Amino acid sequence: MPDRSDLTVPIRSLNAPKPQVKGSSVTARAVVTGCVVALISVFVTALIAVPLAAQAAERSARDSLATQAAAVAAVLRVRPAAAKRTPDALPIIEQLRKQGIDAFVVTEGKSDPAGLPPPLIQQLSSGKAVSVRAAPVNGKISMIEGRPTGEGEGIVLVRSVGTGVGMRVISSLWLPLFAGLAAGVLAGVLLGRWLARPIRNAAIAASRLSSGDRGVRLAVEPPVEVGRLALAINELAEALTNSEGRQREFLLSISHELRTPLTTIRGYAEALSDGVVDVNAAPAVGRTVLVEAERLDRLVADLLSLARLEAADFAIEISNVDLNEVIRSAEVAFAPRCAQHGVRLRLEQPPAPVIVRTDPVRLRQIVDGLVENALRVVPPGRPIVLAVGAGPNRAVVEVRDGGPGLTDDDLKVAFEKGALYRRYQGERKVGSGLGLALASGLAKRLGGMIEAGHAPEGGARFTVYLPHTRN
Repeated sequence: MPDRSDLTVPIRSLNAPKPQVKGSSVTARAVVTGCVVALISVFVTALIAVPLAAQAAERSARDSLATQAAAVAAVLRVRPAAAKRTPDALPIIEQLRKQGIDAFVVTEGKSDPAGLPPPLIQQLSSGKAVSVRAAPVNGKISMIEGRPTGEGEGIVLVRSVGTGVGMRVISSLWLPLFAGLAAGVLAGVLLGRWLARPIRNAAIAASRLSSGDRGVRLAVEPPVEVGRLALAINELAEALTNSEGRQREFLLSISHELRTPLTTIRGYAEALSDGVVDVNAAPAVGRTVLVEAERLDRLVADLLSLARLEAADFAIEISNVDLNEVIRSAEVAFAPRCAQHGVRLRLEQPPAPVIVRTDPVRLRQIVDGLVENALRVVPPGRPIVLAVGAGPNRAVVEVRDGGPGLTDDDLKVAFEKGALYRRYQGERKVGSGLGLALASGLAKRLGGMIEAGHAPEGGARFTVYLPHTRN
């Protein structure tokens, strides 16, 4: 019997706490990204808009100051000459001072009050208008607008360059900039929730699948990546449903197959313990029990091999193997049983050795399983053929028989666990339903493959392809 100790593997408890995923969520990252983008947008907008707004405000202030200077000059021109020198009594001058605008009167080449740059006084005395964007007046950088009033005299209005311009710019831009920042944050929140929703749904669906709920399905909706994720979850749910259904059917068939020899062994054991079987019948009973025990042992061995087939420690010992020697050894082993059943066992092999890199023990396990299946169904007088062939890139081992064969539908599911067992149980002699699945798995582990087809002898053909090593 196979050693059961190799079945002991660490299994995580179903009640163990699930690992916690650390880190920020998609929503949080989207919100942060939206805030950063909004801040960058606001900063860039401010870098561009504030200077433009300041220039526009400055132009507006200069235009307003020029208009005011022209208005004051127009009023002074119609006043008597003596009154021109004392414009302080004019209501417009008083209003200008309330706005932070200083008025200077130019007469006889001097300004009253003093403080205007001499070049500006000379220009205005010559009857020319004065318009200066920025010049020092009484220690302050100011914009200057002057207009002549006739006879070498004039009026000059002076306004500090920084008076109220910056505040006006800030007061006019802070609300749009704040609105842009708020819009960016809101867009980040909405975008994060929109992006995270299908991921959350997929996580919930995966959690329900892991807890055993196989009815989970996700709506397929745009964008394309989200739709693909939903399709993948739905396909996974379908695959799990189908797989578990096949496993249930397989376990039911295996339980029946295990119960049959166990029932026989138990029945004869009870008969022996009760003294029902006499001394003369004891050898026959022993042989029956031995046959059923061997059958049970083969079934358990197949189950163990299938369970460990995908394990990393599954024993595979690769060496150079002559396929002719492998099938000759199989022929020697099965010749007596074939003769006992009246089945003709025939070899087909080339004269030259066919060398492959494989495990001879596992390859014999495949061939033995295929011949066992054939012996079970081939009637007396029909053949079983063991054949070897060699192509340019791969070698071939075939097991053909003259039995009832397989239908085209059978060929599609021949290597699924228990598929043929369920189809033909009660119609023909069947094994455990594991042999072909085991043969397929072994062929893959050996670096090859196996396929089923129709044999020219009228029955089934199973072909094992292996990588070919040339001499």
